[in-house]
Order: sequence, then structure tokens, then C-alpha cells
Amino acid sequence: MDKDKITRRAALTCAAALPIAAGLGGAAPARAQDAQGPQVPRVYRVPLGSFEVTAMMAGTRTVPEPQGTFGMNASPEEFAEVSEAAHIPTDKAQFFFTPTLVNTGSALILFDTGLDPAGIVAAVEAAGYTPEDVSHVVITHMHGDHIGGLSEGGVATFANAALITGQDEWDHWSAAGNEGFEGKVRPLESGFSFLTDDAEVAPGITAVLAPGHTPGHMCFALESDGQKMMLTADLANHYVWSVGKPDWEVRFDMDKQLAASSRRKVFGMLAEEKTPFIGYHMPFPAIGYVAAEGDGFRYIPHSYQLLMT
Repeated sequence: MDKDKITRRAALTCAAALPIAAGLGGAAPARAQDAQGPQVPRVYRVPLGSFEVTAMMAGTRTVPEPQGTFGMNASPEEFAEVSEAAHIPTDKAQFFFTPTLVNTGSALILFDTGLDPAGIVAAVEAAGYTPEDVSHVVITHMHGDHIGGLSEGGVATFANAALITGQDEWDHWSAAGNEGFEGKVRPLESGFSFLTDDAEVAPGITAVLAPGHTPGHMCFALESDGQKMMLTADLANHYVWSVGKPDWEVRFDMDKQLAASSRRKVFGMLAEEKTPFIGYHMPFPAIGYVAAEGDGFRYIPHSYQLLMT
């Protein structure tokens, strides 16, 4: 072996290391940097046949005492055991709010509008569109975190969009005297049309009545070129405490027994068909699958399945 080559190689290696050593040890130490805080992506787009489906982060917040919302009929011991197995705390939960855009090629359809106009407009713009581009707004149900971005002071956020919701949902809230409905939705009443179960929003987008959370709560089945996805809205509000435990009561479910029945029916179908779904309150990007497990379902987050074409 050539000793001269070894010597030269060693010298080059040592020389390359000198700038690092100098930076660590002496005249020019690295400057400390302030932490920037946690970051959640705003947009996640996947193809679905000839459709493009974009999940959008319209808001997130930390909420204390989650068993005041989820698993209300579970014992504290069972709630703690299930949470520990999933490596999540029992003293707080992270809420996510995820409207979805579906670009069919001939229509740009927004499902739900988040908490307020500023948030949903920012989300739509982050997805690469303007509010004027949205051709349809579909409201899955009339809770405030789904209608909050629909209007402000009687002025529609999406001025060019046809407005669509379920007939049963409209009938309930229009007679309920609800402040949010009266402020956000009622001023736009003349622009709404109404769906029944199995009706089409557009070719390949079908309403699926899944009541319980509200009287007319709807999911929406997407299908393009043989590929399927379900927008499940608030069918389940947490990936462990609702998907995993479909019979656990949720404070926001108006008819808790019917909501549990709807969860079992829809998630049973998704598990059998291995169909992905977007859940409005699932951890962002809110896309996943379910598999039957025990007396409930196991949530399987999307990784790259839908990105492969």
C-alpha cells in the first residue's frame, strides 16, 4: 500500500474538518436561535382519478378536559387506559378543522367553511385558488365550525358559488332559532338548494345521510375513474375516542345512539371496501383508513397510498 497516498488522504480529511472545529470551539461560535414553535401544514392535495382533492387546515386549537366531550359514557379508568395505549394525554386534546376542496375539472366544490371567513379564505388561497373560483359550497351540517366562514354581515364569502345542504338539516335548523344559523346561513337562504340521501352534488359526488350528530348530517362519497373516497364530516370527531370507540358518547352528538349507529354503518363499509376518508376533525391532513378491530375500528393514517398514480 502506498504510504504517500494514505498521508495525503489523511491530510485532506483533517483539512476538511477544520472549519467545523473552528466554528465549534473558538472565534466564531454559532448564534443561538429562538424556537419558532410547532408548525402544522395548511394544505394537502391528492389525486382521486381525474379529481383533485385538497384537505385544508382552517384552524386548530388545544382543548382541556377531553372526557367532557368524548367518551362521556366511559369510566375514567377506561378512558385513561385507551388514551395511554394510543400515547395521547387525558387532560387535553388537539382539535383540527379541515374543510375540503374537490376539483372535478368542471367544478371547484368546497365542503364546509370552517370557523370564520378570514380562515377559510386563507385556506382556499393557500390551496392555490381565490374565493371567486369556488363554484359550489356544500354544508355537511349546520354546526358553527362548519358554517362560520359562509358569510359575514349577510354577505356571502363565496359570491359565485351555488349553496347546497341536506333537506333534513335545513328543515331542522331553520326552525331551531339558532343564532349561528340565523346570522350565517339565513341571509343566504335564496341561494340554497337541498339534497336528500343518495342525491348527486355533481357527477361522482353523492350524498350519504348519516344522522345523529345532527338530524340531517351528511357524508359525501367521491368516485372518479374507479377510485373512491368518503368525506365523513363529523361522523367521528376523534381518531381514538370516536373511531376506535364508536359507541362512546360525544357531547356534540344530538342523538347519541343514532350517531353511534351511523358510525358503525359507515366505518364498517369503509373498512370492508378499504376506502380512504377525510374526517373533518382528524389529525391533519385528516386522511386515513379504518380497519375493523375488536368492538370498533382502528384508524390508519394516510401515508403515500393516494400519491402514487
